[in-house]
Amino acid sequence: MPTEPWTSALPPHPEVLGEEDRGHPEFYLVRSQHFCQTGECRWKIAGKHLEHIWVIIKGAASLHLGLESELPKLIVGLPQVLAKVFSQEALESYLPKIQQVIQDTLRVWSSSPDPITVYHESQRLSFHMALRVLLGFRLSDDEMKSLFHTFLDFVDNIFSLPLDLPFSGYRKGIQARDILQKSIEKSILEKLQCNHGKDYADALDVLIESSREHGQELCMQELKVPSQPEFTIELIFAAFATTASASTSLIMQLLKHPAVLEKLREELRSNGILHNGCLCEGALRLDNIFSLKYLDCVIKEVLRLYSPVSGGYRTALQTFELDGFQIPKGWSVMYSIRDTHDTSTVFKDVDSFDPERFNQERCEDKEGRFHYLPFGGGVRTCLGKQLAKLFLRVLAIELAGSSRFELATRTFSRVITVPVVHPVDGLKVKFFGLDSNQNEIMAETDEMLGATV
Repeated sequence: MPTEPWTSALPPHPEVLGEEDRGHPEFYLVRSQHFCQTGECRWKIAGKHLEHIWVIIKGAASLHLGLESELPKLIVGLPQVLAKVFSQEALESYLPKIQQVIQDTLRVWSSSPDPITVYHESQRLSFHMALRVLLGFRLSDDEMKSLFHTFLDFVDNIFSLPLDLPFSGYRKGIQARDILQKSIEKSILEKLQCNHGKDYADALDVLIESSREHGQELCMQELKVPSQPEFTIELIFAAFATTASASTSLIMQLLKHPAVLEKLREELRSNGILHNGCLCEGALRLDNIFSLKYLDCVIKEVLRLYSPVSGGYRTALQTFELDGFQIPKGWSVMYSIRDTHDTSTVFKDVDSFDPERFNQERCEDKEGRFHYLPFGGGVRTCLGKQLAKLFLRVLAIELAGSSRFELATRTFSRVITVPVVHPVDGLKVKFFGLDSNQNEIMAETDEMLGATV
């Protein structure tokens, strides 16, 4: 069988991956180190990303567009612009709105007479955070609710077969995308026309202002969904499932380990943030949050044990060898975040939830490179990782300082990893509001089945 021209330049190699399919670089093999440790080495066959997914997100006319190719032509000084979007100064400006969105959400959770499904409600929280904090859209509660359900239709059908037929998942995904596009374009247009100040800056504001500083005025064509969705639908999409997954895992671990939650509350008290059962600081400050070392350990351990994303993809820029096998140039390589965390020798008792492993005395994550990578690594590490960690820190502070919550089922359900890590039942939890003495202010309800924290 004739091979593709690119394969003819490869030297013979006894263990080239997929030797019989060298003309088909869309397939590749990945060895799971986890299986090797248990005495059963396996190779996983994986493929490139399904391109029709990007048709749904971006539109067929812009399938070829990407952050690496077209966006630098549209925004001069892109690296500097993106650095400013997620800089410490920008995070400081986002913080009040992040705290407000989380406080409003916990108030709604506590007012519910029934247990909530944490994973689903965390999706709603992540969506609200993305629209209000990242994009600064000012929508009514009804508009937000309607747009959230539309976005769920979009997400639920993003992996559907690319068959544009009536009632097909693909058609539903396209229709949901178009509705999102119209709403986002309307909000962006209002933002571009608005020159008056406001009480906080969002990521889209920073993007627009930073571009102006580099001598370029962004227009609708460069921000709207069909041509450049990276800062609209993709920003929402990136923040949606992963943040919801991490938020759910955080709540689950605090339920499983009440001693960790109590130690977190003690740190808040010792730093003057929690006093007599209330968050006396009111509005949080970035320097106060970053000074909470145990909180940082808790968030790191949640992301180590339950990394929302299983792995990532990279393309080989040149032919190289790995563990005696040759990886041809142009092939896609998948790395596993979860397997890395599970099999790394630097972590002691890897299956245990142990925030102390990240304290200054142990620093297990500092014993080598690339043993801990919940946000990926290298030049393509997650751009929004500092924002994501800030969100989780604020959520943990508000949970510890203003909430009581308990498992509403007899046991914790098993955790699945597709499409992101989450409990099968979504984690059923009953939340209670607290007064200044940390007494429950909700009316009496039926006794829950799990322990209260």
